[in-house]
Amino acid sequence: MFAEFFDIIVRSLKLDKTLYKDNRNFGDAAIYFAGLIIILGGIAGAIAANTVIKTPIAMSGLTQMLNWLVWSILIYVIGVKIFPDKNAKVPFKKVLIGVGYANAPGLLRFFAVTPDLMIPIIFLTQFWILAGLIISTKQILNLKSNIKSFGIIFLSFLIIAIVFATFVMSRMNTLPISTIS
Repeated sequence: MFAEFFDIIVRSLKLDKTLYKDNRNFGDAAIYFAGLIIILGGIAGAIAANTVIKTPIAMSGLTQMLNWLVWSILIYVIGVKIFPDKNAKVPFKKVLIGVGYANAPGLLRFFAVTPDLMIPIIFLTQFWILAGLIISTKQILNLKSNIKSFGIIFLSFLIIAIVFATFVMSRMNTLPISTIS
């Protein structure tokens, strides 16, 4: 079981598109493997961030789980419901698992043990995750074009960014900021 889990992580890190085509990788244990990748990635991110600012590790894991769910819902809705290809009869669970697998590069954030390494490793792993999301989306949704897969991921990212920015901006007015004149 551990060998199978490790193989999924290595293939995801290699951006191996066959990982998402092989139905054996979407069996009974797949949702647990994907969830474990997400939780460990959240913990790794919290540890990396702790080199600069204290971050609650448990909260980071839960936030990463929510992030996983939101990305999966957006990719499913945009790719399967709004802009489907002819062969887009894909269950949500398969998208959820694929997004979880694509987040495997986030595990490398454990290596950000100093403040000097944190920013480069987080940026590198985030772009690596986006590349994995594009590949997984193309393979799982049976898309013919990398551009369409990129568009689905980019649109999902824009929606997340707008919602996040709106939330942050709405909280800015409630912050106790004093202005000294």
